[in-house]
Amino acid sequence: MFTLKGGRIPSAAVKNIVFFVRPRLELMDIIAENVASEDKLQPREFHILFVPRRSLLCEQRLKEKGVLNSFTNIDEYILDLIPYDGDLLSMESESSFRHVANMMLRMKREFAGSHTQILPVFDTLLLLDRNVDLLTPLATQLTYEGLIDEIFGITNGYVKLPPEKFAQKKQGEGGKDLPTEPKKLQLNSAEELYAEIRDKNFNAVGAALSKKAKIISAAFEERHNAKTVGEIKQFVSQLPHMQAARSSLANHTSIAELIKDITTSEEFFDSLTVEQEFMTGVDTDKVSTYIEDCIAQKDPLIKILRLVCMQSVCNNGLKQKVLDYYKREILQTYGYKHILTLKNLEKVGLLKPQNAMRNNYPTIRKTLKLWMEDANEQNPNDISYVYSGYAPLSVRLTQVLARPGWRSIEEVLKMLPGPHFEERQQVPTGLHKKRQPGENRTTLIFFLGGVTYAEIAALRFLSHMEDSGTEYIIATTKLINGTSWIKSLMDNPEENLS
Repeated sequence: MFTLKGGRIPSAAVKNIVFFVRPRLELMDIIAENVASEDKLQPREFHILFVPRRSLLCEQRLKEKGVLNSFTNIDEYILDLIPYDGDLLSMESESSFRHVANMMLRMKREFAGSHTQILPVFDTLLLLDRNVDLLTPLATQLTYEGLIDEIFGITNGYVKLPPEKFAQKKQGEGGKDLPTEPKKLQLNSAEELYAEIRDKNFNAVGAALSKKAKIISAAFEERHNAKTVGEIKQFVSQLPHMQAARSSLANHTSIAELIKDITTSEEFFDSLTVEQEFMTGVDTDKVSTYIEDCIAQKDPLIKILRLVCMQSVCNNGLKQKVLDYYKREILQTYGYKHILTLKNLEKVGLLKPQNAMRNNYPTIRKTLKLWMEDANEQNPNDISYVYSGYAPLSVRLTQVLARPGWRSIEEVLKMLPGPHFEERQQVPTGLHKKRQPGENRTTLIFFLGGVTYAEIAALRFLSHMEDSGTEYIIATTKLINGTSWIKSLMDNPEENLS
């Protein structure tokens, strides 16, 4: 299996070549280049599988490139939701709003008349549009998994890390022959240690790793107590698991050190302080001197855009003169080519001038307790630990829906963008779930427009609360963080981001 790239297809002794691709026109150009550069003396059969839907526009592009007839087979591979973990599914598509709606309508059509035969899997389905909570993805995630994603980026369940921290140094060799390829690690709950620490606030990870190190060290010391053949045999049988645990501990200790180098820096602290000031309503109505300084120092543009958008969201828009000032400074410093990016941010409501309407964010923050002073990061008792004080609005809405219900916050719901509604599906008497004593209800939460790892951590926290009574399964159109989200709204994001 090869990654799709321009030029010739890597040589392989095969008769058939299958392209698995998203239906995007730019990918058709690459495929056309691959096919056109193929050796005519050794012809091979080409096939395309569009994921998740076939596209006539893409086929037309292949026809224009003169390669459509080179394909023996053109079909679609219906992959709507990709399982990332036991409680997490993602479509990994940036423009899936309509696709989700179509998928649900299709399911309703297909099961029409036969729904009486189907036992419900979920007790509740909650669809959350990202527009309801624009603030959360802009904030810096402070869980272990969230910070890995913020700093290094998690792609399809894998992260690439600087290799020097993971080099196996042997005695006498010093620092020679350090690896140059990034260290690639898979991240999911199959790894015992990662499942234990991924949703913790980063400030609690060090203690967890230290505790794990002592347990592993004690387990290896047990070999000295093994006297009989049976005891030695038992120790040897446990050895592979213990060695895997030690390797896992070494990896996550190295990752934690890399993250700590960033989180203890003055730059990170200053940026986080400004974020938290915005979230608590401090100085959101005037030009931020910190943002001014960052622009003057020509800090990465995405960092600037995240902060300006956060200020705008927390203030229900910026005063016209403040907005104009930021726009002017950004365009003069980073180039006028970014005018389309600013337009895109305005279109989605992340950047906007303040209108005559009052700013409802303070009311929403107080009513839903979105800011918790002295959040307990070590032994959390509230979802606000994932952002060290800020409780994600999306997850707080989920929490209130479960108990005491949205009727208790009807006035707040009217302040949020877009309509809200509840619909109860009638289930035939014979198909009502017979709940065992102590069995939790199951809620599927579908985030339209993306979800962050910090929100996922907060939902898992709710699932594990003793009095929760609800288990949450998370589905989304895409896993996002502030950087990837802003980047998806930028015009030519790869060009001159800094």
